[in-house]
Amino acid sequence: MRHVHRRARRAGAALAALLTWAGLLAGAAGCTSGGSGGGGVFGKPPSPEEAIRISPADGSKGVRPGEKLSVRVPGGRLESVRVVRSQDARRTPVPGRISADGSRWEPADGRLALAARYTVDAVALDGRGRRCARHATFTTYVPKERFIGYVAPENRSTVGTGMIVSLEFNREITHRAAVERAVRVTADPAVEIRPHWFGRDRLDFRPRHYWKPGTRVTVALRFRDVEGAPGVYGLQDRTFSFTVGRSQVSVVDAAAHTMEVRRDGDLLATVPITAGAPKTTTYNGKMVVTEMLEVTRMNGRTVGFGGEYDIPDVPHAMRLTDSGTFLHGNYWAPDDVFGRTNVSHGCVGLRDDKGGGAHTPAGWFFDRSLVGDVVEVVRSKDKKVAPDNGLGGWNMSWKAWKAGSAVK
Repeated sequence: MRHVHRRARRAGAALAALLTWAGLLAGAAGCTSGGSGGGGVFGKPPSPEEAIRISPADGSKGVRPGEKLSVRVPGGRLESVRVVRSQDARRTPVPGRISADGSRWEPADGRLALAARYTVDAVALDGRGRRCARHATFTTYVPKERFIGYVAPENRSTVGTGMIVSLEFNREITHRAAVERAVRVTADPAVEIRPHWFGRDRLDFRPRHYWKPGTRVTVALRFRDVEGAPGVYGLQDRTFSFTVGRSQVSVVDAAAHTMEVRRDGDLLATVPITAGAPKTTTYNGKMVVTEMLEVTRMNGRTVGFGGEYDIPDVPHAMRLTDSGTFLHGNYWAPDDVFGRTNVSHGCVGLRDDKGGGAHTPAGWFFDRSLVGDVVEVVRSKDKKVAPDNGLGGWNMSWKAWKAGSAVK
């Protein structure tokens, strides 16, 4: 009986050793012998941390975007590497490649995403044929401040040929070249499109000449994790597009008190107008319709005048500048003003009915207009509108416009 018990104990010990070895071979985070080479069954395998080096280190928190993600082995070669980024409740595989000699894996995009959790799973064979697997995680820096760009025009809109792509940022941008590189504006049919900065919070894009009717323009914003100023990172990653409709350019002659409306180069109509009075003249130059309102309130106090006017129901109002120049319907002036004299506070007025008449000159023009149409004022006794007052960039030469890029 004693011999039977000894044999049973020896068999149990052998089974336990076999199960232990099988567990090492199947382990997800450890190193085992790959066969007859190296240290053999009883050779001491290296630790996972020694065999597979992962940077940033396992368990790191608040990793900055400038740090590099890499997986390497000091000896042997990598068999497989899988990296997953968890961000905004989405898990995304991180593409990358193992070097030809198998010693290193690097991501295709060397920039780490912010506010993300990374998991790394790697398998390698060391120089003695032992297989090793390692699992690591780390999290990246969560910015305290973000910037976004408010974009005009709207996605999927149809606009006039004078539309300028304009981005206004909610934070001052000091790293302007980096932000500019993160915007791509393309057109079909293709045309050269160039950027221009106005100060530190606005970036506009336009072609040399007005857009060709039918052009489809695509704007890609890749601001996510781009540093726009020290410690301030972008948030947006989106693409939108708009279509250019027919060409309509209207020329307001402030001295003749008329507006010629041309569609695709042909004269549609000559409309009598009233422009700015001698003491409150209308800007000269090319302006672009940026907003169209069936009715709006106009109060002189909001644009630097006193209590000279406060009209709660101005009809058919189309904004031309940020400073308050509109082309709008006017029902309060006598009919004989239009086409004869200038009486406004700087706006361009067309005859209209109270509440907005469908068949008045103002109603007719409003119904045939689009955001992005051009209105050019000539022969007014005022200066030319500033390029950053509304979408006034068409008043700059192409050479001056291109000089406003931050990418040299």
